[in-house]
Amino acid sequence: MLRSAALRTMRRMARCEVCGNDYGMSFEVHAQGAVHVFDCFSCAIHRMAPICEHCRVQIIGQGVEVQGHWYCGGHCARAEGRTGIVDKV
Repeated sequence: MLRSAALRTMRRMARCEVCGNDYGMSFEVHAQGAVHVFDCFSCAIHRMAPICEHCRVQIIGQGVEVQGHWYCGGHCARAEGRTGIVDKV
């Protein structure tokens, strides 16, 4: 019985598109018409998180989008000359 459960799990494994790991508990992210497969959240963040156009940090939290440009917060947006940006607290 254990063997058949293991075989079912192996058939459902999918390869992470970042690290290449085959993992039975991988997950899919559906975004903008594409399907991405990851084995952990850190790989998903590595591939999918936008990067601040000022300080180059990956934006994992809210971030600020201004006219199609991404920043980690109002400070970086203002440093790039964007106006009217208010950080939400």
